[in-house]
Amino acid sequence: MATAAAPALDPTRLNEFIGKALNDMGAAMSAALVVIGDRLGLYKALHLHGPLTSAELAERTGTHERYVREWLANQAAGGYLTYDPTSARYTLPPEQAFMLADESSPLFVHGLFQVIQSAMIDEPRVTEAFRTGRGVGWHEHDHRLFEGTERFFRPGYNAHLVSEWLPALEAVMAKLEAGATVADVGCGLGASTILMAQAFPRSRFFGFDYHGPSIELARERARAAGVAERVTFDVTPAKSFPGKNYDLVAFFDCLHDMGDPVGAGRRVLESLAADGTWLIVEPFANDRVEQNFNPVGRLFYAASTMICTPASLSQEVGLGLGAQAGERRIAAVIREAGFTRFRRATETPFNLVFEARP
Repeated sequence: MATAAAPALDPTRLNEFIGKALNDMGAAMSAALVVIGDRLGLYKALHLHGPLTSAELAERTGTHERYVREWLANQAAGGYLTYDPTSARYTLPPEQAFMLADESSPLFVHGLFQVIQSAMIDEPRVTEAFRTGRGVGWHEHDHRLFEGTERFFRPGYNAHLVSEWLPALEAVMAKLEAGATVADVGCGLGASTILMAQAFPRSRFFGFDYHGPSIELARERARAAGVAERVTFDVTPAKSFPGKNYDLVAFFDCLHDMGDPVGAGRRVLESLAADGTWLIVEPFANDRVEQNFNPVGRLFYAASTMICTPASLSQEVGLGLGAQAGERRIAAVIREAGFTRFRRATETPFNLVFEARP
């Protein structure tokens, strides 16, 4: 049986893709080293005490020089550090330090590297899900996902939630300042809930998540933050969270993970006060798939394949919105849930912030 001839290879395009693949392989292998640098405080030591030789960094961090020497060379080869061959010292430039050594930075990235680590560990489970079509629940993932997700999102919440997102909503700030009742659904480890409680001491906050271990950590963190008297965390699914007459219900980066986001939206509608507001924060995405073929879209589609879509498919209905659903599909969900008013309140390069009202 005759077979079609293989298409001729374009040497220029082939070389370009070889370079791209090499970059990806180097980045993938180096991701583990970024996690090591975070865990051992190597970036922070370079930020506080650099420039340093491998021996000086090892002494500062209580680590073995031979390992540190190899780690530093990898980091310099990848552009995370700079190297002075005259002094054999490595420097963490201020721009890199802003992302790698400053936990208060809105661009602090180590949480995402923990998420990447968990995705690699969970790959066999997701591979099997490709074959069966079954889901992989949030609770079934490696434990690094939970802390990594919170560490990844928390800097953005710190930078935008109180100063930009909440003020972009109609009449919400005045309610929060006077004393509102707020539900944070899908709260995870409670970063967003606690941040709002700290900002609005007259308001009462209720955080809900179906993942029990995350709720336990959220309670511990509320106590440590001194807001436990005004924050309650409970284990419950999004479609049946308790309470009514909420002034604000917030869904931070979780609607697309839900198997039945329409059902969750209907529960929000039942729970809101007559003039209440539903705040929905979702990953930034354009409506057309090809409009998301960029570095941010690539990252979010990867997370969606490994985490978000499997989570949705593991639940009833299993709508599978995905992390790149876009405004049009989110709007359709909100309107099907019974809301009559929906708008994009604001955005960041990584977030779409929506407001829905009855």
